[in-house]
Amino acid sequence: MPDQPMIRLQDVSKVFPGTTAPAVDRLSLDVGEGEFVTLVGPSGCGKTTTLKMINRIIEPTSGRIEVAGRDALSVEPHELRRSIGYVIQQIGLFPHRTIAQNVATVPDLLGWDERRIEERVRELVRTVGLDEDMLDRYPSELSGGQQQRVGVARALAADPPVLLMDEPFGAVDPIVRGRLQDEFLDLHSRLGKTVVFVTHDIDEALHLGTRVAILNIGGLLEQYDTPEAILATPANEFVEDFLGGERGLKRLALRPVSGADMTRGPVVDVRDSIETARATMAEHGVDWVGLLDGELLLGWVDASELDSVPLAGLAPKPFAVSLSPSSSLRQAVDAVVTSHARVAVVVEEGRYLGMVGLESIAEEITE
Repeated sequence: MPDQPMIRLQDVSKVFPGTTAPAVDRLSLDVGEGEFVTLVGPSGCGKTTTLKMINRIIEPTSGRIEVAGRDALSVEPHELRRSIGYVIQQIGLFPHRTIAQNVATVPDLLGWDERRIEERVRELVRTVGLDEDMLDRYPSELSGGQQQRVGVARALAADPPVLLMDEPFGAVDPIVRGRLQDEFLDLHSRLGKTVVFVTHDIDEALHLGTRVAILNIGGLLEQYDTPEAILATPANEFVEDFLGGERGLKRLALRPVSGADMTRGPVVDVRDSIETARATMAEHGVDWVGLLDGELLLGWVDASELDSVPLAGLAPKPFAVSLSPSSSLRQAVDAVVTSHARVAVVVEEGRYLGMVGLESIAEEITE
């Protein structure tokens, strides 16, 4: 992490009028440039309050907040917010403005010329995975997932170094939510923005964050570390309970298949003989064999199909699931337990890399 973090909170507290208990109590937190930090915790833990104090939608009662090395409280709120993108669950698009007009909101306020704004808007809709033919539509004509993408594009319009996100994917269905999470991770890797992301979902926090801050009621910081470290060594009983069960499976979700010990497995080339195929099955103790054409995996055939027909004349069945090296070990476990072959097949751009079994997965997580 750089010596000067992009965001620094020092003993930040917030006590709302009419209350005595702090919503956030002496919170100190550093967020490095380019990090993706997730804030997670139960209702009332102050995660949204913390997020809103960073861009001064809510003013802190005490403490110091720095953004890009500047004292955030010494900067005019409107000036500070122009350097910070903000995305919320309700999206907040202007219903009577087109998608293009919504995305152009901040550049227009900054006085950009029309050509520059138009180029930036078109660039951003492509960046977030939308078609340019949507620019003249209105928010009501888009799906929830598409609207959320527009919200992200609008937050990025003036190229802010910091992006704050308050449960942005909470209002969409689980399938779309998972897709948006993966798309945003890819977007973050390409753009390198510093992101602070609020969620109530511990699985989402662990999946997205380079570091995770787990807060307790009253904005008390219980643990702040990498997802892997938190799952491996919870700081206390509260964190352990909040993580819930299946910590081992959650750790598997963070590790790529490429880190496991892959074997070549029971495969032969279609140019090999039937005897070679049978010998390969016997060597591995299975009743099937995978067929390769050079480095291309064609599929698998059952032992009963091996008669007088050459291997090249068979019609191999595709493996139910083919993983990439970046797939998680949790996906590999699912592939193993649901496949006839009882292995996870790993392929990259059509090129066969190998197979992963439960034993190598277990060794990876128990290291």
